[in-house]
Amino acid sequence: MFRAAALAVFASATSAVAHPHIFIDTGIEVIFDADGQATHLRVTWAYDDFYSMIMLEDRKLDPDFDGVLTTEEEAALSGFDMAWDADYEGDTFVLAGAAQAPVALGRPSDWTARVEAGRITSTHLRALAAPVAAGEALVIQVYDPGYYTAYRIEGRPVLTGQPEGCLAEVFEPDLDAASLALQAALSEYTADQSLEQDFPAVGASFADEVRVTCPGA
Repeated sequence: MFRAAALAVFASATSAVAHPHIFIDTGIEVIFDADGQATHLRVTWAYDDFYSMIMLEDRKLDPDFDGVLTTEEEAALSGFDMAWDADYEGDTFVLAGAAQAPVALGRPSDWTARVEAGRITSTHLRALAAPVAAGEALVIQVYDPGYYTAYRIEGRPVLTGQPEGCLAEVFEPDLDAASLALQAALSEYTADQSLEQDFPAVGASFADEVRVTCPGA
């Protein structure tokens, strides 16, 4: 499901590091309006098998363990991961233009959840605070700054309503460079500091990203 190399990074960095804890395959859909502006993202999170099992057990769903939820159970599951703290950014970050200026995202809406092959998959919609014109480069990064959760962008990003000629590509991080950054950050810790409580903010170094380009960008 996830790159073995990414896991090896943490195993080699230090035997005391227990990060990441959760693994999520992520799907990205970029939605354009009639004027060719990117206005929304639809984000799909497919959780790893173990985390999915824990969530279903905690909510007393799928008691027969057949990996299939009833309509009522799906309704009970929907939104389980949408109760965000006010300062949580949703682990999705958007940059736009030649300067790659940050673009704020609205709170999640239109969420769903289902179970497929024992894994929970949820979706949610987020509005860009300022629409991004088709002629501007658009970058979508998915990561947890503290790397408690490891995200991987899975499959080809979807463009909906896009102007003709727009392309979306996924770029993977340089894991060797990310490993060095992690090791350098860990070297600053003393023996009495808790890595589990205060893990260095290295998530961006391990981030996959989607780059959307359209004619004129």
